[in-house]
Amino acid sequence: MNMGYGHQRTAYPLRQFAPDRKIINANDYPGIPEKDRTFWELTRKFYEFISKFKRTPLIGGPAFSLFDKFQKIPVYYPRRDLSRPTLSLKKIFSLIKKGWGKDLISRLKKESLPLITTFFTPAFMAEFYNYPGDIFCVVCDADISRAWVSLEPEKSRIKYFAPNSWTVNRLKLYGVKEENIFLTGYPLPKENLGTENLEILKEDIRRRLLNLDPAKEYYKHYKVLVEGSLGLLPERSNHPLTIMFAVGGAGAQKEIGIKIVRSLALRIKTGEVKVILAAGIRREVKEYFEQKAKEGEIIFGSTIEEYFQKFNQKLRTTDILWTKPSELSFYTALGLPIIIAPALGSQEDFNRKWLISLGSGTCQENPKYSEQWLFDYLTSGRLAEAAMQGFIEAEKSGVYNIEKLCFG
Repeated sequence: MNMGYGHQRTAYPLRQFAPDRKIINANDYPGIPEKDRTFWELTRKFYEFISKFKRTPLIGGPAFSLFDKFQKIPVYYPRRDLSRPTLSLKKIFSLIKKGWGKDLISRLKKESLPLITTFFTPAFMAEFYNYPGDIFCVVCDADISRAWVSLEPEKSRIKYFAPNSWTVNRLKLYGVKEENIFLTGYPLPKENLGTENLEILKEDIRRRLLNLDPAKEYYKHYKVLVEGSLGLLPERSNHPLTIMFAVGGAGAQKEIGIKIVRSLALRIKTGEVKVILAAGIRREVKEYFEQKAKEGEIIFGSTIEEYFQKFNQKLRTTDILWTKPSELSFYTALGLPIIIAPALGSQEDFNRKWLISLGSGTCQENPKYSEQWLFDYLTSGRLAEAAMQGFIEAEKSGVYNIEKLCFG
């Protein structure tokens, strides 16, 4: 679905499995019935509106909180049966029963291939309209709401690829059969991994650690761990300290990127620091960055595929990833310390909690003073430690695990 970067970014590393390497967007494919397109479009526009509206003084916060209740993830403890469907889930199925998605599944039936989706609604459609092949759903958050699981989970044949053990246990509470849950890890791009030996990833982290630990505070305490996991570090990095700030699909929080660039302006001009502003595919966000941040480098793509390709390439020489806790939280497995911008929505609250529990993410201080606190973190070795925690603790081989489960 092209309703935000999360589901598309999750699908991007899996495109190699698709015929002609093409990903089908359930809400925007050639020949989609106008009725289906209209409903998807209204859903997308409402989400983007409410994400931006949250920043409106006085009324934005309460309005977003009201919306967020419909996607809220229930507390995990005490453990209990959470299989009862929610009102929003019943609404989804009432629309499917009226024909929503029937055209999409009838087209997909022509190919007897496993169906891999990164959003739950197409999986529900496939099961309801008797898709003949296996149906796999890739979870792209560290915890999920009841909406991800069918009305009658004990009867469903949808199989789930979970990014972490917490999501595995959550799916069980929602009533999914244990044999339909696979702990694979999140699918990271192969161009940032290399083969299953992770040779590209390890080389990138070796260079990154030199920038993240300039005083060798982390290295002198954890030399055995670093060299045992990565091998010997090179004498110098192949790039200056590089920070990437990534906005969400709706362009939310773009103002943070400007504050970062302005705070670090002197260090950027001297070549000590590089800041990359990931604008996505929204031209208005790109133009905003161009007008407000003269010193920063901007990543922009005219298509989502072009953007992801550029983004993944730049990640190889990125040392710190600064973003809201979206699906990009899982990119900490690439040995990237995450500076966590404010969360938007219940699922992002749980992604933030997951990052902090790993020790690979830290909540942002005031971006206006990045030049002060960020360099305190660097001098102490705190960000080098976060990079290693992400690399060691988070699953890195999700794309390979999914490939094996789907295609042997």
